[in-house]
Amino acid sequence: MAPITLHLRSETKPLEHRSALTPNVVRKLLDKGLKVNVERSPERIFDDAEFESAGATLVPEGSWPNVPEDHIIIGLKELEDKDPFPLRHTHIQFSHCYKNQNGWKEVLGRFSRGGGMLYDMEFLENASGRRVAAFGYHAGYAGAALALMNWAWQIEHGKEPPLPGKRHYHYKDDLDKEVKEQVSKGAQKNGGRLPRVLVIGALGRCGTGALDLCRLVAGIPEENLLKWDLEETRATTGPYPEIRESDVFVNSIYLNAAIPPFITTDFLRNGKRNLSVVCDVSCDTSNPFNPVPFADQLTYFNKPTTIVPDFDDPPLSYITIDHLPSLLPREASEAFSEALLPSLLQLPERSSAPVWQKAEQLFREKVALLPSELQ
Repeated sequence: MAPITLHLRSETKPLEHRSALTPNVVRKLLDKGLKVNVERSPERIFDDAEFESAGATLVPEGSWPNVPEDHIIIGLKELEDKDPFPLRHTHIQFSHCYKNQNGWKEVLGRFSRGGGMLYDMEFLENASGRRVAAFGYHAGYAGAALALMNWAWQIEHGKEPPLPGKRHYHYKDDLDKEVKEQVSKGAQKNGGRLPRVLVIGALGRCGTGALDLCRLVAGIPEENLLKWDLEETRATTGPYPEIRESDVFVNSIYLNAAIPPFITTDFLRNGKRNLSVVCDVSCDTSNPFNPVPFADQLTYFNKPTTIVPDFDDPPLSYITIDHLPSLLPREASEAFSEALLPSLLQLPERSSAPVWQKAEQLFREKVALLPSELQ
């Protein structure tokens, strides 16, 4: 049997610097007999030379549509749809098309029309149903960092100007230093008071990352941290006064069913409000069951916040960046790629490997839901 060839494509999403494969993981894949081609990339946090030193074959950026059909294309973010040609390869990536998001039919239809296959990274699960790799920890960490810097910024500047754009950090220590400085400055201007932060989804990967940032970097005391998960949200239904009473709300749930909203603008207007920053790490802006319904537009690193109109004292803004881990692309990529490695090594026997079997079955089930003209 010919060795499996993985083709790492260059990411085209603006400000995306992460990589599904790292030089260290490429080296391990090669050692196990897989072949790895890596597209050159001007944006990836890892230099092309790092992959070349690991033994990968460097190929031109954007060359993946023309490689042999048996090559497996691996990337992170969804493909551009400027030219929605049929997809004939097997792709491993996040596609955001299994939960009725906007455009899901068109995304899946490209695979169906081309005879390709999608292994969606969000749904790569082991036999017990746990995701094999996720960016959740770094998403929560980065989201909480931006939320707390935004809280401090609004303490000083009010509604205008909004929090300035951010670039990715080459190393986590650089982000940590900035968060510490900004939160300390904000607390001084707030009469010495640090923010009260409520995290929903506190027991998950995202929530853990958010809480670690709050505790270990920003110095938020435990009495200022409200840690909610399924038990708290099952006890009562939203909207929740505890969110309105907090300064910062971080939503980090995994949304897979219809639920009442956690917070609404009408609810925020009817009662004393401290809330000034919402970071929706889950980022279900186009999901019909979005539990933060006013956070319905994506924000971006170069414009990280959206101001909610008609809220002044304090102002209210939200963060809905759908690739938060790219704020820390090196550390996030290293953790994700190492977690994904055992499953990648099963690709030669994927017809009998539960993680790939389940992912293929889910793909087939979703494709079957397409209208006939898109299949």
